[in-house]
This record gives sequence, C-alpha cells and structure tokens, in this order.
Amino acid sequence: MPPPTAKALLHQIARLYNIQTAYNDAFGQRVESPPEAILCVLKTLGAPAEKFDDLSDALRQRRQRLWQRCIDPVLITWNRRPLTFRVRLPIEFAETTVKYQIALETGELLEGECRERSMTLPAREIEGMRYVTRRLAVLKKLPMGYHRLRLHSGAISCEAHLFSSWLHTYAPSDSAKRWGIFCPLYALNSEGSWGAGDLSELGAMIDFTTQMGGDVVGTLPLLPAFLDEPFNPSPYAPVSRRFWNEFYLDITQVAEFQRCPIARTITESAGFQSELQRARAGRFIDYRRLMASKRRVLEELLRCFLDQNSPRQESFNDFVDIHPSVQDYAAFRAKVERERKVWQLWPAANRDGMLASGEFDESVKQYHLYVQWQCHEQVRDLGKKAEASGTKLYLDFPLGVNRDGYDVWREPCAFALDASGGAPPDGFFSRGQNWGFAPPHPDGLREQGYRHYAQCLRHHMQPAGMLRVDHILGLHRLYWIPQGFAANEGVYVRYHAEEFYAVLSLESHRHRAQIVGENLGTVPAYVNAAMARHNVMGMRVGQFSVYTDPQKAFEEIPAKTVVSLNTHDTPTFSGFWNGSDIQDRIDLRLLVETQSVAEYRYREAQKDAMVQFLKARGWLSEAPDWTDTDILKGWLSYLASGDGELLLVNLEDLWLEPLPQNVPGTWEERPNWQRKALLSLETIRQHPTVIEVLTAVNRLRQGDKSAS
Repeated sequence: MPPPTAKALLHQIARLYNIQTAYNDAFGQRVESPPEAILCVLKTLGAPAEKFDDLSDALRQRRQRLWQRCIDPVLITWNRRPLTFRVRLPIEFAETTVKYQIALETGELLEGECRERSMTLPAREIEGMRYVTRRLAVLKKLPMGYHRLRLHSGAISCEAHLFSSWLHTYAPSDSAKRWGIFCPLYALNSEGSWGAGDLSELGAMIDFTTQMGGDVVGTLPLLPAFLDEPFNPSPYAPVSRRFWNEFYLDITQVAEFQRCPIARTITESAGFQSELQRARAGRFIDYRRLMASKRRVLEELLRCFLDQNSPRQESFNDFVDIHPSVQDYAAFRAKVERERKVWQLWPAANRDGMLASGEFDESVKQYHLYVQWQCHEQVRDLGKKAEASGTKLYLDFPLGVNRDGYDVWREPCAFALDASGGAPPDGFFSRGQNWGFAPPHPDGLREQGYRHYAQCLRHHMQPAGMLRVDHILGLHRLYWIPQGFAANEGVYVRYHAEEFYAVLSLESHRHRAQIVGENLGTVPAYVNAAMARHNVMGMRVGQFSVYTDPQKAFEEIPAKTVVSLNTHDTPTFSGFWNGSDIQDRIDLRLLVETQSVAEYRYREAQKDAMVQFLKARGWLSEAPDWTDTDILKGWLSYLASGDGELLLVNLEDLWLEPLPQNVPGTWEERPNWQRKALLSLETIRQHPTVIEVLTAVNRLRQGDKSAS
C-alpha cells in the first residue's frame, strides 16, 4: 500500500490517463480499485512508472506531453457544422495567425486561415514553460469522411485525424414495427447438413422469415476461430473481426465442387458418410473433428482450382487485390499451424509482425486465401439475398478479439497486451468476470485514427442491414484487469466515446446499416443518453424486466428498442419459467442454499404476477389448463403489441428448449457454443406451434390487436 502522498499522486496522474480510481458497483456501493492495480494499468497505458516512487516524474512527463501536443489526435465535426477545436501553444504564439491544411480522403487539399472563436485563455505554467489555450475554428463545410488536419503557425506545426460525420447513425425512413428470428448459425441443421449450420442454412432462414412476414434474421458472430491447436470455438473470441469463419461454408455450393471428381468421391465414400452421420446424430458439435472433415474436402477443391486454370482465377485475383490484408492474414494462420502455439511464443521477429517466405507453409497460406475468398462470395450472396427479400441480416459485432489472434498480432499498438477486459462483481458473478481478451488501447486507437475499428465495422456492414454492437458501454469505459490480479481487482479506463460514435455513424450511413447497442446490465445513464443522441437503438430483455406486481408485471419498453425474451447469454424461456437457471447456478456454486430459497420464491412471485397480468389483458386464457406454450405465446404477443421497434424471437423458445447456448463464466463446466437446435429446418417450417406463434406476432406487429 503506498503512503498517502503517493496515493494522491497516483490519483492525479490516473486522471490524466483517463483512469477511474473508484466506481459504483452493481449494488450502488462505491469501490476503490487497488492502488497496485492502478499502477499496473498506468504502466500498460505507457506511463513511465514501475513503482510508486516513480509517480512524480511520471506526472511531470504526462503533463508536459499533453501540453506539448498542440491539438488532440482526433477532432470531430458533426453534420458539416464549422469545426471548432482547442490548440495549446507556447505563450509567444498567443496572437499569431494559425493556418490550416485539410487533406480530404478523396485526395483534395483545402487551405485557409483559422478563425478565433473566443478569447485566449489565461496562460498556464507547465513545468517551467508558459502555454496558452486558444479556441479556433475552420468555417468551411467539410464533406463527410475521414480527413487529415494540419496546423502551422511560424515554427509550430501539428496534425490530427479529422472525422466529419453525421450526428445520428443510419435509420430507415419508415417507422414500422418489425420482428425477426434469432438463432446461432452453428445450431441450425437440416437433412442435408454436415453436422452444423452453414451459410446456405442461414439463407434458408431468411426465406422462412420472409415467408412468415418477418423483417430480420439474427445470429451470433460469424468470425474465424481457432478450431485445432490452439482451440477456442467461442464466437466472442474471434481470431479476427475482419474475416469470416470457413467453418460456415456450404462446401457443396463452392463452384469447384461440381468440377472436382476427387472431392465428390471423398464426400461420397463410406468413411466420409459415416463421419457425417456421426456428426449429424450428435447433440453437440465436435468442432475439431467436423472442421477436419470439411478441410479435407476444401483442400481438394483448392487443388482442383489451381490445376484447372479456371476462369475464376481472375475473380480470385480481384479478391486478393481488393483485400490486400488477406495475404497477411493467411500467412499468419499458416504460421500458427506450423508452430501449433500462440504467436507470443514465436521467435522475436515473428512476434513483431515479420513473416518471411519459408517461415510458414505456402500451401497452408493458399488454403486460407482460398477459403476466405469462398467465404466472401457466400456471405456477399447472402447479403444480396437478404436485401432482395426485404429481410435484413442482423449480425453481431463482438467487443473483443482473441489475444492470440491475428488482429492483436498485426495491430499490437491498438491493444493493451498486459491486461484483460472483464466486469466487476455483480449479483450473478460475485467474484467478477475476466473475459480474457486484450482491451483496446485508447491512445493507440487515436494515433491510428481508429483505422482498425473502421475496417472491422466495414467487414460486418457490407452484408448486414443491422449490426448489434456488443457491450456498448465499452465505447465509453472498460473494466481492465491487469495481469496477476483477480477479476474483482480491476480498474475502469475511459475512452473517447464520441470518436467511436463518429466512426460508427460514418460507416452505418455508408452501408445503410442500422446500429443496435447492447446496453444490458449495469449501464450508467450517460451511456443511454449518448445512444439516444446518436440514434443508436437499445435493447430490452424480457427476463430482466419482470416485476412481482400483477398490475405492472413488465417494464414498459421504449420505442427505440430491440426487445426479446432472452439472449444467447441467458436462460431460454423454458429455463426461466421452470427455474432451471437457478438450479444451474446452485450446481455451479454461484448460489448457496439460503440464496437459492429466496431466488425460487422471487421467481414464483414473478410468474404469478405474469399470469395475472397476461390474463387481465387478454393475452392468456382464463381457463386453468394453460400450458408453458400458452405463457410463451402470451408474453410474445404482449411484447409484439408494444412500442419496441424490433421484436426478436429466439427460435429455440418456440419448442421450449430448456438449455441455454452459453452459461457465462463457464468453459469446461458447460458445453457452451456447441448445442444444436433440437428441430431441423424442415421440421421448423411445418411445426404447428412455430407457425402459430410467428403468425400471431406478425399480425400484431402489423397492428392487428386481435391476433393473440
């Protein structure tokens, strides 16, 4: 524990690095982060402070650096208004003319003289130097885009990234109440599937949703994962947020499949068919084994493609030319496969991003180039199919990436490698959560002008009409857990949220993609205010909005909201209604017996209130023999008749699936991200309850109040 003087210095320098030294937890209690953890986070952010004795020098250097940096690294102008900004200059430049040059993203150059916006603030002495702060403006209207600003005044010059963006993210012009279906793609299956859902089956879900009158098909992230060694199939620990997962390819739809007799012979062989039958019959997905089977065929298709001198070679070359980073990505994946260990354990030059020819297998690189090309084609066609049908593809943009993956290796300055993102203790996780990914580095992102963030957004928005931004609180602040510290000893680090929103808005308009922010759990009021200011839709989950008062059993749903009964991280409807989630928490030792008794009592009170509420409003029959399905239909009907802009129906709820897709905080304890849907697509299309409930939802969304 540092002495009081050192603690005061620690808090002072922490503010200069946008670190919160304390926060209010989920129970409203003020929690002070451990000084040792704050010191570690300071070091991770670049402060020259190995120990508490270094704080005085670190404070001096930070103050000097902030004042010597004339302008912030990123400036924003909204809706083509005049650009106003502050400059910090030595006192001898208090009244000098400041000229600007703006390099537009189109290549055009604008020049002029800055206007004074207000009186120069009184001089301040910083470490023996006197500085003034001036507020200047560029009155010329700027086109929307990513530009570069350069200021010069005498011997002083400085530069900044300049974002000219819409204040509001994109939204369709109509205000219709919409609905859609959600299901993880890996869980979908059909009679012809290879043991897990693929992109063609997602296309079939688009067809079914359109047929039922729906507007949206949602799924979990479709990003690449480590499915061999290393191994992590979680869709929220992707190798990259800039590429797709070849696991989801429909191999039978690859053009080479019809031209490659060897590949067809493999798939028609007794051994391969037996392997597929085993994969289809299993309740859970064996990712390693299934990906190995798929890869065997894909590698043969690649050989056919290279041997036949196909006219498609031009399309492949165009793909590589348009997406130059795919070469780098493919080399990284080839290196991982040769080493069979994470990049942090590679030789020094390779760790630093250098991969020379001969340090990986060229054939493996070619494989990853080929499958990314095929993913690009199938996802692009899926996006076109959705657009043509009027049914939006609703994709999920995860908060983090796998720290062992490509993005962190290629963009190390954009990540804080000595910490992990997570969450402080709350009612569900009394010890806090460590999510394992490297948090975005606030200074690193700003210095590169959020280039990597924009690239990741573009990748998702090209096929998607809607994008869910996971844990949108992370645009404002993120809970960092330094290496060696427990999850309940973390520190909140603040980000420059408006800069994230500027990029988000630019990309959403350019791709005509509507933005949804996951704002569940303990979210400060200023986050919801920012979402409203930037026209970002929020989320409401029915399970989190149930009271014990029969007169008001459910929370009112705001209009600008995506509403659902649950998410991939919560119990299904059946699990919630029957209390199996409480038993699961007991089994995981997250609840003691006395707590579980209270939980069960409260759940029964919620259920009683729900039944009375739904009966009183005609959403549930007065007859005493109602079923769980009747409750499900009544609850969905109530939500469908409400003001929420989009109602998202979990497909698995419709046949009362009891098990969740993911139990947060577990890895070995539960088979997360592996469970298949109980019903096939063929069965779903004809299932009486599925048809009945979705028909009622569709009619209610169209304004027919008699559809329950």
